[in-house]
Amino acid sequence: MRATLRWAHSDLRTHRGEALFLVLATAGIVASLLLATALFGYATNPWQRVFTQSHGAHVWLHTDRSADTGKLAGLDGVASVTGTYPTASTTVSSRGSRASVELRATVERPSIGRPPVVSGHWLDPATPNGVVLESRLARALLAEPGDTLTVPGTARELTVVGLADSAEPRYRPGEQPGLVWALPSAVPDPGGQVTGLRLTDPGDTSYVVQRAVTVLGTGAIDEVSTWQQARAEAQGDNRLLGQVLGLFGLGALVAAGLAVHGAIATRIRGHLRDLSVLKAIGFTPGQVVRIFLLQHLAYALLGALAAAGLAEALGSRIPGRLGDAVGVWQGLPGHTVALLVVPVGAVLSIGATTGLAAWRAGRVPPVPVPRPAATSGGRLSGLARRALGVRIAPALVLGWHKAFTRRPRSLATVARLTLPLLLIVVAMSAWSTIDRFHSEPEQVGLPTSLSVRADAGRSEEQIRTLLERDPEVAAAYPGVETAALGPSQTATIALRGLGTHRDLYPHTLAEGRPARGADEAVAGQGLLDLLDARVGDWVRMTVGDQPLILHIVGRSIEPENAGRVISTSLDTLRANDPGLRPTLYELRLDPGADPREVADRIATAGRGHLDVHTVANPADGLSPLRAVVAGLIAVLALIGLIELLTAIGGTVRESERDLLALKAIGLSPRQITAITVTATGLTALAAVLAAAALGLPLAHWLIDAQGRSSGVGAGIAQGPSAILMVPLGAAAVLCAAALAAVPAARSARRRLADTLSAVA
Repeated sequence: MRATLRWAHSDLRTHRGEALFLVLATAGIVASLLLATALFGYATNPWQRVFTQSHGAHVWLHTDRSADTGKLAGLDGVASVTGTYPTASTTVSSRGSRASVELRATVERPSIGRPPVVSGHWLDPATPNGVVLESRLARALLAEPGDTLTVPGTARELTVVGLADSAEPRYRPGEQPGLVWALPSAVPDPGGQVTGLRLTDPGDTSYVVQRAVTVLGTGAIDEVSTWQQARAEAQGDNRLLGQVLGLFGLGALVAAGLAVHGAIATRIRGHLRDLSVLKAIGFTPGQVVRIFLLQHLAYALLGALAAAGLAEALGSRIPGRLGDAVGVWQGLPGHTVALLVVPVGAVLSIGATTGLAAWRAGRVPPVPVPRPAATSGGRLSGLARRALGVRIAPALVLGWHKAFTRRPRSLATVARLTLPLLLIVVAMSAWSTIDRFHSEPEQVGLPTSLSVRADAGRSEEQIRTLLERDPEVAAAYPGVETAALGPSQTATIALRGLGTHRDLYPHTLAEGRPARGADEAVAGQGLLDLLDARVGDWVRMTVGDQPLILHIVGRSIEPENAGRVISTSLDTLRANDPGLRPTLYELRLDPGADPREVADRIATAGRGHLDVHTVANPADGLSPLRAVVAGLIAVLALIGLIELLTAIGGTVRESERDLLALKAIGLSPRQITAITVTATGLTALAAVLAAAALGLPLAHWLIDAQGRSSGVGAGIAQGPSAILMVPLGAAAVLCAAALAAVPAARSARRRLADTLSAVA
């Protein structure tokens, strides 16, 4: 053991740079994985993020005005009480949209349940009628700071001064009223009050609620909402985000493991002569294996501890969304476990890869095998010799020879570089697909921008004339939407009648043809899966007490209702029910039209008879994915950089034996440097081309597979444009060449004695 420690100490003093690189590489990889974990938790659990940022209450009790809520502070398990806030239930209207809301009066911003403002500012006494809207309610009302809300049936007006997120149950039309914070002057006649409880142990929520009901009395409590209910409701929309980020996290972990394995294997190959000396002086193969295993485990442990410490202490101070993600992640329940599991997993992974490389080191013979006199890459091919004969630059020819003639090792290096680049291509494809939902919604099942519902005050002709009179409305499609029972009478599906045979609704078709004739329909992937049907089948359903048989002639991309939608024309439905009137109108706007402005004009022209809403875009719920994808690209780029530095170090070390031969044929140090730089650049270029060739089809397959499983259907994938791919590839190649230039130049200018020592 003493000899082992002495050799390890001597090796550390001799190769400080290599040891420092391994420590930094491990620290970089562990830090990358910790940041990826933070980003994962930040994006896939927005409710927990808001709850942590707002210091949210675990229980909200809605009571009547006579309830004595002061008794709640003395309950076991209650850490603190917020409120009590007077409340009033009412209806507000904006841009033709109406919503039931709860006005909550507060003098100052709460310390518990403190809603983070995302736009505008908090309540200000200078604006006594100012209100702050919960962000989901604001989207339903098409409202933003500066807008005015009206209270139907009264002359009251409320001014929106800000938008805020909330960890309470979110707004659902017809089910859950939206939350509006206001000054007491804006809530003149409260009908109830709400109190928030923050608990010492969230697991005791049910017990505390029972005790609160007992203390206040069942007649005093109108409603109870808990953090579990709000979280379960909010997390239902994050399955896609979680799956995408989980895939990237797994890929980053594999790429990190390969990068560390490459770094350690390259280092051991550089110590073959030292290993032979150890064998010659009596070290057994087991001792050699233990030397390298313990040495690299120590480097890995040091790097992992450094990364974990820095991430914990300084991670939240990183500027931008990444720092916010780390700050929120540090408050999540699984933070401590992740902070322990990620470094331990990385060290164990490094130990496994080191064990494999160290086992190979233990098989090195005690007498060094004489190296062949030929160059390390083998003899020049006939094509290479002819290229030199026609005066092609020696650096290009010999660089190509160095990069690709040692096929097993060259292919392994290219494969390790390809993996992070491939994942970056997949991430860019996910980004492009999200952008497509916003820039080309008509290509992903969203051909219309506004949905208008009318009351019985006007006829169909009057309403359609009013809508098409707007200068920015390209078309108005009348329709109805109702629930229907499937063939087995056990599943409910959405049946839509949109457009007419003369004016077809522009469904986005991924398969088949439009429904032009009677009894023809198009269906979403979710409905086809539910009914085990396919394009060309006839399906029977029940609408009310009337049977309806439709011929599915196409598959449409349906982002809503999990794709369980079958759409036909309004004329087809009227054939079964001649008295059927349209209950909604889908509006397709001119390119460049602002839906908010058009909705405002139509609501004004409708004089209270029209209810206008924007068509929900499923990509709005994936907005956190943009920042997360950017962070993951940075993490993967760091892993790729570590692998690139490893490849450069191995190339420079192995090229030292060729220096005498290259100098003997008259090449200058600059030309010798150019050979190594060219070899590195060509290796990076091969990795870029392989990543593009494999990554683009893989991204399309993954995104379309997710589309099929979610019911939206295949056909939504969008790869990154050439404008993005070409700069990415060029940056990777130029970065590789630039990083190789300095060590290659230093190696090419080594003294003759050092070169002879390396060759010996």
